[in-house]
Amino acid sequence: MLNRQEIYQLLEEKYDLFNRKSFIESDPISIPHLFTKKQDIEIAGFLAATIAWGQRKTIINNANKLVKLMDNSPYDFVTQHQPKDLERFIDFKHRTFNSIDISYFITSLKNIYTNHNSLESVFSNNENMQTNISHFKQVFFEIEHPKRTTKHVSDPLKNSAAKRINMFLRWMVRQDNKGVDFGIWKSINQKNLMCPLDVHSGNVARKLGLLTRKQNDWKATEELTINLRKFDKEDPIKYDFSLFGLGVFEKF
Repeated sequence: MLNRQEIYQLLEEKYDLFNRKSFIESDPISIPHLFTKKQDIEIAGFLAATIAWGQRKTIINNANKLVKLMDNSPYDFVTQHQPKDLERFIDFKHRTFNSIDISYFITSLKNIYTNHNSLESVFSNNENMQTNISHFKQVFFEIEHPKRTTKHVSDPLKNSAAKRINMFLRWMVRQDNKGVDFGIWKSINQKNLMCPLDVHSGNVARKLGLLTRKQNDWKATEELTINLRKFDKEDPIKYDFSLFGLGVFEKF
């Protein structure tokens, strides 16, 4: 087992290695990087993060299909679409996420931009990301919706790790000079972000002694994030790059 200083040095070294623009191409974050307007970035990012499970190449291909189906103008499409415009998604499918789900997602996003100011404001209730994410889910499904679609938005108050939403929030909130994360959401402090937790990052965290809980759930997310804050309390989630890179690229 590495000691605390060795763990810190490893996390810093891998953060520097993987938090680079060369990382973007092979990651779902490449989808929001197609855009420059804030609303386009956040919508493309939210949809890409939503389907970010399975093979990375398939995720990126399908997320690319989504933005093309929105005429490469996600915000304009979301806010101006009519119900008949959703027919173009009839053949879309990513794992269990299908045309019913994407049609509702677009409808709900229109409701959010029309009646709740912005996507950012719905996530910015307070400093507690667990309740912020849960609040987002409530707002997201406040209009009539297909029951099947609710499974595609996690609720950490029900102990879900909410990995994909935490990853999306990292993209939007983290601010550094590396050019990977966007840092376009200013109403959430990056020190309050929670670490995206999946099989890869969880396994690496356990090997490093940063996580003892066996399940990858919200309690594990909290334990891991608390331990990462010991190494950088102002920007603990930068180490998501380290854990992910060690797990996926280096098979740590």
